[in-house]
Amino acid sequence: MNPLCDRLGIRIPILQAPTGSIAGPELAAAVSEAGALGSMGLTWTNPESAVKQVRLVREATSAPFAANFVLSFEPAALIPCLEAGVSIVTFSWGNPTELWPLVRSFGAKVGIQVGNIEGAKIAAQLSPDFIICQGVEAGGHVQSTRELESFLADVVSLCGTIPVVAAGGISDGSDVARSMLARAQGAMLGTRFVATQESRAHEVYKRRILDAQSGETALTVCFDGGWSHAPHRTLRNSTLEKWEAAGCPPHGRRPGEGEATARMPDGEPILRYEDTAPRRGMIGAVEEMAMYCGMGADRINDLPTAGELVARLWNEALASGVRTSDQAS
Repeated sequence: MNPLCDRLGIRIPILQAPTGSIAGPELAAAVSEAGALGSMGLTWTNPESAVKQVRLVREATSAPFAANFVLSFEPAALIPCLEAGVSIVTFSWGNPTELWPLVRSFGAKVGIQVGNIEGAKIAAQLSPDFIICQGVEAGGHVQSTRELESFLADVVSLCGTIPVVAAGGISDGSDVARSMLARAQGAMLGTRFVATQESRAHEVYKRRILDAQSGETALTVCFDGGWSHAPHRTLRNSTLEKWEAAGCPPHGRRPGEGEATARMPDGEPILRYEDTAPRRGMIGAVEEMAMYCGMGADRINDLPTAGELVARLWNEALASGVRTSDQAS
């Protein structure tokens, strides 16, 4: 049995990344129901709404799923989500030492995302159930400045019996296989799951992912409204191009600053340079918003259901040489 699967109670060692508001209960439930691990990012969700989303997943599947909390912000919904039955929690962008007794008191499994060897050392000292090794190729907000392949093996060796999950630029089953053949126990995919039918991403956003060419993403700090210190990888668009053409000026001097590029369904404006990703129901110039996307999107060319995608990814990984028995050694 794959140690990661054994610990988390899943059949397939594939994890869907918690891509903020894009990954709602529909996506998380579908991924988990297919045998992998679905996930929701609940850092910016108020506790009442977070509990509702947890309950929606639980109503749709009895399989395990995860809730993620970014520790650059107060995890206000953590306790309510644990009380609502979240059995797996992942932490990123911070050290969860102070939260450890709380989460363990609920009997929840824990994963910690790291971006370098030193971070992995700190995380391993807590003996989490798994560690997510994120490379700079990842879409969204990126902790790491190193390519995944350059330090994955070192993290695996350092972590010993703690399963390591590879993340960053993983788009198909051959990528999953490559990571697991490098002794990771599983792989986490974000952008690939954004481009699924259950994803809450706006259709314009999904289409841009499908049309993306190699080298079309940028690691930038352009879309910093709401999270000022965090580099992020996005698809290039007119907002980014104009900002770079102006010399990447600071707040108060950026082209089009303060303009509403799009609006929420209730009419709330989304200002240029905000970190909000385009979601279903938004109107306006959504293509000028932050469209988070990892490297490897040039290999994403369809919009399957999440269940179809999980099965395909694992079949491709098996065809590329992965054997589940190999991962138990």
